[in-house]
Amino acid sequence: MHITRRGLLITAAAGTGLTVAWALWPRRYDNPPGLIGDEAVFGAYLRIAANGTVIVSNPHCEMGQGVGTVLAQIVAEELGADWRTIAIEPAPPVPVFANTMLASEWAPLLLPPVLALQPDANDILVRRWAAMREFVVTAGDTEVTAYEAGYRAAAATARSLLCQAAADRWGATVEETDTRDGFVVWGNEKLRFAELAAEAVGYAVPDPAPLRTTLPGNVRAEPVGDAPPFARLDLPGKVDGSATFAGDVRLPDMVYAAIRQGPVGATALVGVDRKLADGVTGLIDIVQGEDWVAAAATSWWAADKAVNRLRPRFLHSGKRRSGEDVAELLAKAIEGKSGDWGTGYRMIERGEGDAGFAGGRGLAARYAIAAAPHATLETGAVTARFADNRLELWVASQAPAAARRRAAKALGIALANVQIYPMPAGGSFDRRLDDDLVAPAAILARDLRRPVQLTRSRQEEAVRDPVRTPVAARVAALIDEQANIAALSVKIACPPSARESAQRLFNDSHGMEAIADTSGDADRMAVSGAMVPYDIANVAIDHYPVRIDIPTGRWRGNGASYGVFVTESFIDELAAQARREPLSYRVQMLGQNIRLANCLTRVAGLAEWDGGLDNSGQGVACCSWNGAHIAVVASASRGGSGTDGAGARGGFRVERLSAVVDAGRIINHDIALQQIEGGMIFGLAMAMGCATGWTDGYPDARALRDLSLPQLADIPEIRVDFIESQEPPAGLGEIGVPAVAPAIANALASATGLRFRQLPLLSGGL
Repeated sequence: MHITRRGLLITAAAGTGLTVAWALWPRRYDNPPGLIGDEAVFGAYLRIAANGTVIVSNPHCEMGQGVGTVLAQIVAEELGADWRTIAIEPAPPVPVFANTMLASEWAPLLLPPVLALQPDANDILVRRWAAMREFVVTAGDTEVTAYEAGYRAAAATARSLLCQAAADRWGATVEETDTRDGFVVWGNEKLRFAELAAEAVGYAVPDPAPLRTTLPGNVRAEPVGDAPPFARLDLPGKVDGSATFAGDVRLPDMVYAAIRQGPVGATALVGVDRKLADGVTGLIDIVQGEDWVAAAATSWWAADKAVNRLRPRFLHSGKRRSGEDVAELLAKAIEGKSGDWGTGYRMIERGEGDAGFAGGRGLAARYAIAAAPHATLETGAVTARFADNRLELWVASQAPAAARRRAAKALGIALANVQIYPMPAGGSFDRRLDDDLVAPAAILARDLRRPVQLTRSRQEEAVRDPVRTPVAARVAALIDEQANIAALSVKIACPPSARESAQRLFNDSHGMEAIADTSGDADRMAVSGAMVPYDIANVAIDHYPVRIDIPTGRWRGNGASYGVFVTESFIDELAAQARREPLSYRVQMLGQNIRLANCLTRVAGLAEWDGGLDNSGQGVACCSWNGAHIAVVASASRGGSGTDGAGARGGFRVERLSAVVDAGRIINHDIALQQIEGGMIFGLAMAMGCATGWTDGYPDARALRDLSLPQLADIPEIRVDFIESQEPPAGLGEIGVPAVAPAIANALASATGLRFRQLPLLSGGL
């Protein structure tokens, strides 16, 4: 059967399981990028150039997590390619790359909260919606779990076609051939991929794709010379500075712009003092939007100086809260003393829930978690060019299709007239889900009639940041006569952040509009991190939605970043009250969660666990999240108020962090290790002080120096071990974060006898 390149694209895509029933759907879908030269196309995921380079498309936002390398490795192992010939190419959002797994997880966020619907990723309606909305979103640790099968199938299809072409040349059967190191081989005969690729695309596409029996992964792979077997493809450019980010783009006749948008929630720009900026050297123009003002100049420094002099004034529709206001709202909600905001919703229940608590013997505690900013190294940046009613955007976005829609809407042009060029992000932690710079950048490019690079200042980035929600929590446990947990109740008060974020992402709501649309809604994702992995017969988890009039959003670890802190700190208190050794206390409650039990058992040896005795300074915590499992032991002590060695900062010293992780089959060991270590440092920052309050609606922390972020001298010894597994691979970007802060809190309780029930840990003082 001879098929066209477009036909091959659609057939191969259907074979991956990422798109189905094309004949039943509208055909008004954009194609992936056009071909260059004599490239042979083997589906949307990979191409082979005339020189033999295997080009792997990466639809995900590269935020430092190495997703492009991991997906390329999956292709290389399945295809039998030489790693030295592999290249990755950013792919724009098109339906074939739709993230149906994430779409199924987020679908309930768009439905009324009373509908407890959780569709499957294979649901035809979910898949159709994801394709029609070009739901190419990088989030939720789904880059490998959702896409491995598709990339393997694409590579297996290409391998089969190459082998068919070679077999016909040699007069051999396809079953006698194989691929290795970039060649198709048959006995002593071999042909390079480049010699066969153009011919191979004319052969019939196998259905199903003939996958190898061995799964991709290199947990035990040995280095090749001085380099790891699958070295990161994006690493050289980041080391030598040649990697291009959105702020590095240079276009002919381009100008630079700085912006002021006011606090998130500002609904209108009231006025500016333009004359104050007229004397700035290099100033080109001042452009005003409905809720923003920007200055364009020959350099960004001149633009920022000019926009600072404008003294913009904004109308704010919400209440301009202080940190004390927010804390009071959360506290009243959890106490049931705040009228409409005191209504709780039962989101998760096991057994009889919290029935029978009255009259039982137990323990209760309250926790307070401050809001956490994203604090990305790279501030927001967009480069835009508008000509002939067409817009080009260079931007790092976790949701590029949403960014494209916002830009088209801002200019009133057809979506097809907006081209987006995906750029890597200098860190994100889910900050780049909210692309609120693309619309102003598009308007600037149109009005100035020149390419524009719009970059936020650090202060403006902080002011516009939809932070990880602040939380108040109340936990109670019913203890039986043997000091075991008979029932557990967790009540969490916070805004419905996931639903609010979904309104901004899918419905183009902004600021207070998204807050108002979700006010009072129950949010299962807000409390999902509080679901303990233990075999407790009766569990009740409630969400108390609170409107704080400050936008909140997704953050690395999401609900687990505070839910695990609450539950694992409390479990430690229960163990101490029962005079139980805290690690074995956890293991005995894990029931059927053998994988997490193995992590706890292994981390005891890795950390040289001494039993968590009084004054030992060791603390343990564990969690299961997004299909991965981790156990962490922290060794900590009370330190000075400054930095005087490894981990000594803000009044305590973290001397060592040890972790054992079971994330299923590891594709790339080096990248997995980087992700866990980075997540653990992220968790350390959360424990030390990565938080903010507010004054008159503006965040108190507006610079990196305000966040007590760990410096090199603060980083303790970190030990990480992976449990080898052939279970499906799980995401690694978030699992390293949640258990670190409670492990440190439990270690400090052991060292000092003091229980820290707030994040940051010393925000309430010693």
